[in-house]
Amino acid sequence: MASRIATEYVLASLTLPEAAWSGWMDFCAARQLRPQVFVLDNGNQEVVLEDVAGGESVRWTFQQEGGTYRCSMTGRVMRPKLTRTLREMISTFKGDAVVNRIYAGFTMVYHYREGLVARIAECRDGRIIRIVYERRHRLISLEEQFRLRAVEEEIGRLKRTVNELLDRRNQTTEPAALNEIDENLRTVSRRLFILEA
Repeated sequence: MASRIATEYVLASLTLPEAAWSGWMDFCAARQLRPQVFVLDNGNQEVVLEDVAGGESVRWTFQQEGGTYRCSMTGRVMRPKLTRTLREMISTFKGDAVVNRIYAGFTMVYHYREGLVARIAECRDGRIIRIVYERRHRLISLEEQFRLRAVEEEIGRLKRTVNELLDRRNQTTEPAALNEIDENLRTVSRRLFILEA
């Protein structure tokens, strides 16, 4: 099994209601992360979370907007404990993130959306080699299936219409009726061609 060299947070972001701030701090304390809070010139806050056991730290920037905090973090983490804690944080607080798990010779790129893994891709030399996992939104998938079924049903209906028009054409000898049937056949055939394409 390949051994992970490092975990790189290309970008991690959370949106916390003001009331969840203390819950976030409690979450960090329960995992033995010591917070150091700095107030920046622009009024934003920067929180440095230091792993008490390992001496490794990460920096989160907090921007207060109305009643919420927009939090973001980038950085590289070497120790598995801090990596696990950050993954739990993204999951617990429904964050978004792009995370590179770096191994010798390849990188696994994880995309998190609202705390869940949305996609995992294997990369070598900066190129995607293969998609390992991709979560499709269930509602979108159902809508796609419904659309496909609706198209298939319309194709079936149009084919029945073509058959009926051809039967009528074979039974008709009047030139005006034949012209009308031929025009209907052209219209239905065009629509059928578009749907089948």
